[in-house]
Amino acid sequence: MEQQLMHMNTMKNVRIEKLTLNIGAGKDQALLEKAEKLIEQLTGVKPVRTKTQKRIPGWGLRPGLPIGVKLTIRNEAARQLIPRLLAAKGNTLKKSNFDEAGNISFGIPEYIDIDGAKYDPAIGMIGLQACITLERPGYRTKRRRIRPAKPGKSHRITPDDAMTFMKENFKTQFEEE
Repeated sequence: MEQQLMHMNTMKNVRIEKLTLNIGAGKDQALLEKAEKLIEQLTGVKPVRTKTQKRIPGWGLRPGLPIGVKLTIRNEAARQLIPRLLAAKGNTLKKSNFDEAGNISFGIPEYIDIDGAKYDPAIGMIGLQACITLERPGYRTKRRRIRPAKPGKSHRITPDDAMTFMKENFKTQFEEE
């Protein structure tokens, strides 16, 4: 019954807001350059370097030191890349990959598992993390400038909603922990 109501009420339809790709490199600047090259090779877009905010002397980190790269992809580009990333995981996700807000996060240990990615000796073997953020129409109320507001509890995306969305749109299987 609830599924029928979701299809009748267009405000309850779940959609992809963004896909975020992330590679952490730590202090190793050579690995950082390889990670940057890898994300650009996969997507065709130059990623942004992430920098440290805190000083951690034990790890040799200081504020402003680049430690990783990330890239946010939206709209059709995200919709085309997600099936390739899921294929690298065998179209199978764990239930622990879903958080309470309906976001999906998973890691890919070796980039050569991704469809269309060729091994590059200059890059070597690197893995990456992917995070898919889902939303419903009306989530703009969180981001608007005048009178921002949280979506109501009945409008939030649950892990079950996210799993249903992934199963219907990307034919994803789920395994128990």
